[in-house]
Amino acid sequence: MFPDRETAEKCPVRQARSKRFPYPPGASFGALVLTLACVGLPGQLAPAQAETPEEKGLRLAREASARNDGYGDFTAAMKMVLRDRHGRESVRQMRFKVLEVSGDGDKSLFVFDRPRDVRGTALLTHSHINTRDDQWLYLPALKRVKRINAAKRSGSFMGSEFSYEDMSSPEVEEYTYKYVRDEPCGELTCSVTEQFPLDRKSGYSRKVVWQDTGELRTWKMELYDRKGSHLKTLTFADYRQYLERYWRAGEQTMVNHLTGASTVLEWTEFRFRTNLDKSEFTHTALRRIR
Repeated sequence: MFPDRETAEKCPVRQARSKRFPYPPGASFGALVLTLACVGLPGQLAPAQAETPEEKGLRLAREASARNDGYGDFTAAMKMVLRDRHGRESVRQMRFKVLEVSGDGDKSLFVFDRPRDVRGTALLTHSHINTRDDQWLYLPALKRVKRINAAKRSGSFMGSEFSYEDMSSPEVEEYTYKYVRDEPCGELTCSVTEQFPLDRKSGYSRKVVWQDTGELRTWKMELYDRKGSHLKTLTFADYRQYLERYWRAGEQTMVNHLTGASTVLEWTEFRFRTNLDKSEFTHTALRRIR
């Protein structure tokens, strides 16, 4: 144990590589392996080596990711509320399921149940650690599976303020990081970190993320377009803990500052370790969805 918090913050930490950074849908989310780098004679500490902002930003991302490892799979229900700049609403109901993949990114599936005109529409995502994610959209009216190419991932997902890129589980290795500061966020203290996508076809030039210092839950994210303008803000609320370990937000709100429109995702009925099979997450299985 460290003798005090100040000493703990100065002592460098080595970590095992982790693969998942938790937010949505996610959010997306095992045990963190830490080897203390402070060594020396009993009762003594080695000289402190200060972390750079880049090193601290990466460490926080890895810690947050590692806290989500080991859940196996989960399912949830979701209501999507779309509001235009005048406050007019449309509502959609969906099912969502995720399969954890060892050594790679997660596989996820959204299926629309209501309204009738979008029923059966499905989005399948295979996230990857070191390569671009794969996404397929199934359109039941056309009985067609459409692959979402990299250039289209910044486009709107089913008319919402979330892009296809937003609906993919982000991996730690897809970004570089820079710690900015700690500051109050409500009753908590949050670390503010900048994330810079490595994918040149990302719709974002950077993301600014607020995570509480206790549980490393994401509470707010500012999204900047390729020109550096503040395009959207995503906020998280109503966190609940499952299996005494995994935190999930019950509500996510994306506001588009350019159009004045917003989309709210309301999550319910989380169920973990439901024995999902990998065969449910293939693009050929999309045609069999009910």
